[in-house]
Amino acid sequence: MLPEVSLRAVTKPDLIQVREWLSDPEVNQMWYGCDDSSQPLHTGYDLGFNDDETADLLTKLSGDRNRDVISVLSESEGHIGEAQLVYEWPLLEAQLFLLIGEKELWHHHYGTAALVKVLDYAFLEKNLHRVWVDVPEFNTNALHMVDHLGFVMEGHFRGAHRKEGEWFDSSILGLLSDEYARRRPRILESV
Repeated sequence: MLPEVSLRAVTKPDLIQVREWLSDPEVNQMWYGCDDSSQPLHTGYDLGFNDDETADLLTKLSGDRNRDVISVLSESEGHIGEAQLVYEWPLLEAQLFLLIGEKELWHHHYGTAALVKVLDYAFLEKNLHRVWVDVPEFNTNALHMVDHLGFVMEGHFRGAHRKEGEWFDSSILGLLSDEYARRRPRILESV
């Protein structure tokens, strides 16, 4: 059975928490690693904000029609992660990003539970046709998770992700709304 998770709009403390998670080398290496000056990389917004700038950043993020930044919550654990959907509205598709920042929850199906919630949001509320992910080859747990949920291999990017000074390939996997609708009941039963 999947753990219970929920989604909400990102808050100021959530932004600060994501920055703290990504300052942990183990977490950030499963995400996007660091730049040449050893600062954690992040997509969607710059982690270099200071605490006084969080209100402006929050306003900017909430006003972006082409990106949703969403906090992932666990009833028992509180804020545990962040999801993002980057929309291509003419194509009715989005690229999905998911980070479970609380390391002690890794390998306990919180990522799968969060992914199901984000896919429900994308397909049932936003009425998207397709969602896709870009997973670095070194993140085998993420590859296994998206494969389990029915994502299909669509392509391969060479040298797309940097980790510890080396470049790694990544896999592009996609899921269509009708595929997800067929698989969703089995997904919920199989964990």
